[in-house]
Amino acid sequence: MLNAGAAGIFPETSKGCMNSKHIETIEQAAAQSIRGEISFGEVVGRLMAIGLERYHADYTRGESTFYFPDGSTHVVALPVPAKTIADVFSAAAVESAVRQAQRGELKYAGFLEKTFDAGCVGYFVLIAGRCVQYFGRRGETHVENFPSK
Repeated sequence: MLNAGAAGIFPETSKGCMNSKHIETIEQAAAQSIRGEISFGEVVGRLMAIGLERYHADYTRGESTFYFPDGSTHVVALPVPAKTIADVFSAAAVESAVRQAQRGELKYAGFLEKTFDAGCVGYFVLIAGRCVQYFGRRGETHVENFPSK
């Protein structure tokens, strides 16, 4: 059965609400990602399976917020590099970090370092929209679409 949220594309969650299993999945995926044990694709697959709509990695606050179609959210700490985010945003440098991660040359901690250096202050993973939006402190953006299946 599908819920009405997000054009009905997500499996029904527990009456449209986040539950303890969803929180456990989110926290496990986040922890394994930061330790470099799973790829971005594996993270997205797990989150998609529980009906997550999107998440926001906020480098400035050092946290990621996960959103379900019904409006319920869960926040997880994001261990960020102990350095200042570069002032100037470089879409080319963000794209380079993404490609390195896709090739398996860069784990998440290294990806954070490179995107900090690229002036990225955070990103949204839009599971329903199948893309990631990276942004700088002045509203600059770089969009990466999910690879085709």
